[in-house]
Amino acid sequence: MGYLALLRAPHVGRLLFGTLLGRLPAGMTALVIALALREADAPYSRIGLATAAYAIAAAIGGPVLGRIVDRTGQPRVLLAAAVVAGAGYALLALAPGSALAAPLGAAIAGLAMPPLEPCLRSLWPDVVEEEQLDTAYAFDSASQQILYVAGPLAVAGIAGTVGPVVALWVAAGLGLAGALVVATTAPARAWQAPPREHSAGLLGPLRSPGLVLLLIGLAGAGWAVGAQNVLFIAYAEAHETNGLPGGAGTLLALAALGGLLGALGYGAVKWRSSTASRTWVMALGMAVSYLPLVLVPGPAAMAALAFLSGIALAPLLAAAFVLVAELAPVGTVTEAFAWLVTLFATGNSLGYAVSGHLAEGSLRSVALCAAGGIGLGAVLLFGARRWFRPAAAPVAAARLAEPVPVG
Repeated sequence: MGYLALLRAPHVGRLLFGTLLGRLPAGMTALVIALALREADAPYSRIGLATAAYAIAAAIGGPVLGRIVDRTGQPRVLLAAAVVAGAGYALLALAPGSALAAPLGAAIAGLAMPPLEPCLRSLWPDVVEEEQLDTAYAFDSASQQILYVAGPLAVAGIAGTVGPVVALWVAAGLGLAGALVVATTAPARAWQAPPREHSAGLLGPLRSPGLVLLLIGLAGAGWAVGAQNVLFIAYAEAHETNGLPGGAGTLLALAALGGLLGALGYGAVKWRSSTASRTWVMALGMAVSYLPLVLVPGPAAMAALAFLSGIALAPLLAAAFVLVAELAPVGTVTEAFAWLVTLFATGNSLGYAVSGHLAEGSLRSVALCAAGGIGLGAVLLFGARRWFRPAAAPVAAARLAEPVPVG
């Protein structure tokens, strides 16, 4: 009933559709860059350089674009970023074999990736009733699990039929289409961040100690997911002749399915506990769900553990979304959400890199690496819970009272 009411609310369906459409390239890009460059006979070193350029540029560009949104509004930033990112994809598609153009195109695509995630999360308080916010953020988190599966599948389908270069053009088109859908909605056109406090300075939302601690804790969750990906890939290679249909893709899809169901369950509950408490409890639950992976059992049991390991991630992110909005200093909420994306992705990359070296030794060490990342994150979130005092609650309450134009 909560989700039906959410989806029936004005603007919600269009915002969700546009955001999902425009965020698909984020789930496609790493794989499609590798496939397109490899088809152009680029060496693996160049593929790694281009992929790293995209990831680093996206980590830098997200907070910068978020700050611009907070100062100027959403539509112009979303559309301009989508056009520039599209130019980056076009450069990649036109010269995938170039030692200069390929990394440059990847960097442009990452740097200008439209900040649809933080923009949507900034809009939720204006679009839904206050009692629906947890449900909205949970549904938002659940949709990410779909992207983790849909993005690589879309690349595989397009690359397998018409080639990976076409998939680059598709990514550019999807980003522009999604940004156009969101930017032309009434809530996006009407949204304005409250004036920034002068004390925000250059640090912006990062001047909030509670927000910084939250972001570092969530980087531990990103680390865990990155290490888990390596675990599943290495495990599938070790069991390719031993009854694991679909290989690593099956394990990753089961984890994503667990996250989807976990988020939907989280959003259906009327929570009485504080957002801060829910956040560290969900992080602890995620750490506990990762521990059984250390057993590295047979394929059937591993599939079950993969599903189990995914259940707490999306609820953790859903709770964190609410907490970010509460902790962000006035006028910095979009940038704060962009920093969440950046820190999670940074943790993911580090977990991937470290566990990649460990995988040459034993799978159990990779599983411990994954569990250790979220374990440390959960401990940090628990220890920092007293710092998680809402900073923007009065502003959010005031914004909920403002009407949103329908036209």
